[in-house]
Amino acid sequence: MSAAPTEVVGATFLDEDWYAVELSGRSWRDCVFREVDLTEAVTSGCRFVDCTFDRCRLNASVHRHTSFTACTFTDTSLFDATLEGCRLDGSSFSGCDLRPLTVTGGSWWGVTLRGADLRDQDLSGLRLTEADLAGADLRTASLRGADLSGAVLRGARAEGADLREANLLGADLSDATLRGARIDLAGALAVAESLGAVVET
Repeated sequence: MSAAPTEVVGATFLDEDWYAVELSGRSWRDCVFREVDLTEAVTSGCRFVDCTFDRCRLNASVHRHTSFTACTFTDTSLFDATLEGCRLDGSSFSGCDLRPLTVTGGSWWGVTLRGADLRDQDLSGLRLTEADLAGADLRTASLRGADLSGAVLRGARAEGADLREANLLGADLSDATLRGARIDLAGALAVAESLGAVVET
């Protein structure tokens, strides 16, 4: 695939085998990947913009400083995938397998993960500003130091989650289950305000 163009626009890839492919500095815009096997693929500094991943396999793939901006993932498996410093801003996930997932840094601003199963995941320090995590399963997940300002956590299950040092300013935590969650004073105040309490200092 070394002879492929640096940027691909508006293409559709159907039932292709990209197993263990190595991609660096490439770009795809408005492309559709349907039933593409990207198992053990490695990307570095790549850009996917407004792309659709439908029923794809990204199992055990590794992505370093790659961006998936405003992309749509449906029924796609990221089992054992690694995301290092990746940008997923504005992307949405529906019916995807996201466990286990290794995440190191990066930005997931405005990402949609409604009802996603993220149990036990380490999402510490991640930018999740305005993310939609309504109904997500975050039990025993680590969100320590994550930026959840303006995020929607309505109805999320966060029992035993680590929310220490997380920014919860303006987050919607209505109907969220926080039993046993670890939280610091600033977070406790944000939770109280989210539930309608008037916090006086």
